[in-house]
Amino acid sequence: QVQLVESGGGLAQPGGSLRLSCAASGFTFSTYTMNWYRQVPGKEREFVANITPSGSTTNYADSVKGRFTISRDNARNTVDLQMTSLKPEDTAAYYCQFTRRRMNRPVDYWGQGTQVTVSS
Repeated sequence: QVQLVESGGGLAQPGGSLRLSCAASGFTFSTYTMNWYRQVPGKEREFVANITPSGSTTNYADSVKGRFTISRDNARNTVDLQMTSLKPEDTAAYYCQFTRRRMNRPVDYWGQGTQVTVSS
């Protein structure tokens, strides 16, 4: 059974930092690109960052480039998102996600999300 469990959210001041973590189980973690998304109520879910299976390549949304860093530990089946220089507009629920093919169709798997609030 696939499970993605996010943790590390909370309240941070503008300019502060938070580190999110996603613990994965139930699949071969080291073979999948892992993604972080975020969502504000009333808006579509937004891509934040991803990392390839080996960790050699990362991609970021323009809005977080230079401030957020995604990393993974394939031995521990975790993917982290280090967030620095936080802004109020980073306030959102953050989700860990990956896609795999089942019966020749892509299936998305999501965690339950962790809330990040940036406010003074």
